Amino acid sequence: MMRRLLPVLPLLAALLSPALSPAWAIDRPEDLLPDPAQEERAREIGRELRCMVCQNQSIEDSDADLAHQLRRIVREQVAAGRSDEEIVRFLHDRYGDFVLLRPPVNAATILLWATPALALILGAGTVLLLRRRRPAPAPALTEAERRRLAEIEGEAHPAAGKGGTA
Repeated sequence: MMRRLLPVLPLLAALLSPALSPAWAIDRPEDLLPDPAQEERAREIGRELRCMVCQNQSIEDSDADLAHQLRRIVREQVAAGRSDEEIVRFLHDRYGDFVLLRPPVNAATILLWATPALALILGAGTVLLLRRRRPAPAPALTEAERRRLAEIEGEAHPAAGKGGTA
């Protein structure tokens, strides 16, 4: 039975893969705007807005109920003739900076924007400090230590003092 299904599985996967795409995140066809240009504009706006449930996805890519509601709001606003800025401001006023995938640079978000640069600077500084730190040179040998070293080397290589032949 399983052997008969094996040739069909790739075909089934190919047929179902478009249904799993983020383009199908809009749940019902009646949610789509009738004008393709308006629909594309709504999708572009939605790609700039964060799903607050998923947090790292835009509302266009998310299947969460809240993302679906936000997509409907965006489409209603587009259909009402509002500009992109007005639509984003409308949602920003209600949900704050977090709804924006690219939050503005201001006093509240400066640390968020500066963190990658600070991490890079701290990492580079640490590497430079570690490179500059060299072990202290060994102190010079005293005359007695030099004689003892010569004796030890002579014992280790007895042929060294006899013409260099073994």
